[in-house]
Amino acid sequence: MRPAEEFRYLVLAAQREGNRLLGQALRPLGVTPSQAEVLRILQDRRSLTLNGLGDLLVCESGNSPSRLVDRLASAGLVDRRVSAHDRRHVELSLTEEGLRLARRIAAIEDDLYQSIDAAAEGHDLEQVIGFLRSVVAGLPAGQALARRVTR
Repeated sequence: MRPAEEFRYLVLAAQREGNRLLGQALRPLGVTPSQAEVLRILQDRRSLTLNGLGDLLVCESGNSPSRLVDRLASAGLVDRRVSAHDRRHVELSLTEEGLRLARRIAAIEDDLYQSIDAAAEGHDLEQVIGFLRSVVAGLPAGQALARRVTR
């Protein structure tokens, strides 16, 4: 197996295992990893338009997150209001219940990140992160993540 091929499969395996672990931890809360990403972004940004949210999502990069938001709004977790500045836009924000759930999700994510930190001990994570950024630079998911990192 060529190194590039092994790298590709290792990234895929790490992503799938991370998503599986996150999904298992989120299951008792009744949300998927994609829904959790929406809730955490709205927790961090407080209020966004649908397009603004879509620009920041890695799970749905390049797509409109309207179906994700519809499910969360139906569950009473996300509030939609017509923008005071531009009536063509709808502002999204968390309801009180959505904010409580986002806090619980943050704690679950923190546990996952502590596991990753422990597995990365002794390795130069900054170097790995820099390399992975260069791999996804210019691609939709990489651009979405870059917008979140560089506020």
